[in-house]
Amino acid sequence: MATHHHSVVVVGGGAAGLSVAAILCNRDENIDVAIIEPSAKHWYQPLFTLVGGGVFPLDEALRDEADFIPDGATWIQDKVTTFDPENNSVSLANGDIVTYDQLVVAAGIQLDFDKVEGLSEAIGSGGVCSNYGHDKAEYTWECIKGFTGGTAIFTFPATPIKCAGAPQKIMWLAEHHFQKSGIRDKAHIIYGSATAGIFGIPRYAKTLGKLVEQRNIDTRFQHDLVAIRAASREAVFRDMQTGEEAVINYDMIHVTPPQSSPDFIKKSPLANADGWVDVHKHTTQHNTYPNVFSCGDASSLPNSKTAAAVRKQAPVLAENLLAFRAGNKLTAEYNGYASCPLVTGYGRLILAEFGYDGKIMETLPFDQSKERYSLWATKAYALPRMYWHGMLRGRW
Repeated sequence: MATHHHSVVVVGGGAAGLSVAAILCNRDENIDVAIIEPSAKHWYQPLFTLVGGGVFPLDEALRDEADFIPDGATWIQDKVTTFDPENNSVSLANGDIVTYDQLVVAAGIQLDFDKVEGLSEAIGSGGVCSNYGHDKAEYTWECIKGFTGGTAIFTFPATPIKCAGAPQKIMWLAEHHFQKSGIRDKAHIIYGSATAGIFGIPRYAKTLGKLVEQRNIDTRFQHDLVAIRAASREAVFRDMQTGEEAVINYDMIHVTPPQSSPDFIKKSPLANADGWVDVHKHTTQHNTYPNVFSCGDASSLPNSKTAAAVRKQAPVLAENLLAFRAGNKLTAEYNGYASCPLVTGYGRLILAEFGYDGKIMETLPFDQSKERYSLWATKAYALPRMYWHGMLRGRW
């Protein structure tokens, strides 16, 4: 066992962790930043929907983690097991202890496939698919292109999830593919969602509601998937209003798994009652430990968990962390901005942009609640490049 010290320790080398680390290193080339991240590969997860829809091969979403560690930063390729904020330290799986002056927790979100009875055993075969996981998205496309008719179900769980639009994006792509394949009249498409409606922001929900009617989607709101019976191809939902079970036979089912804060965060002193890193909604500073900051999916920031949200959170966190190091007041504020590029078919997209309290924060000089090819092209071609070459480099 060894003890190492770094001025700033960043836990997590995903979108949030790398963005914050890059901004810090860009701002101060002498700052001692360490990134703790076990994975050698980095995935651009927003592309998984288009992989599942057959638009791109999986390797389009993959890069080497080493290529995005900022110059001057130290990469510790290991896992954090425990936090000790009273002593400004974290413990690693290999037994080492890393101490810090400031800590940034950006460890992402945990996929809890095992919270749905039978799902872990069923996923990846028998028509049970999910875009949530680089090892799973390709099978979604196999299910869609191999579908010849019957019931296709798409689910949304009763937990926070990364990219709240993703469960329906793949549904719209599947519906469009069924149209193009000439089998739409043979397909019964069900959207089984624990949410109360198609989308939480009325401006975009209005458009999506019209598409539900036009494209004959059978919506089952406030229905939470609780079990998969693979042998009989049955999906078991709990009606959240009555508590009763509804059993639906499927020919294919795309499952968005329940999600939560990573277990090592849940059990730590940094977590709030719901398990997320307990930070101020505007400053990203921890509410108990002032030298701890957090952004991204693991944080308690009450916004949609998207890479676009991270793009706005990371500069605020970095600015405030540097102010804290200098003994200055924290003045940078995150306004809750999030973006959801809602794919509604091949070549079709609605771009939802909003902040805290549902405030509309659209960027472009036209109505983004209407389907447009230009927005689709932005999602498919522009945003990945901006992510790899801008955001992860601390420049966008």
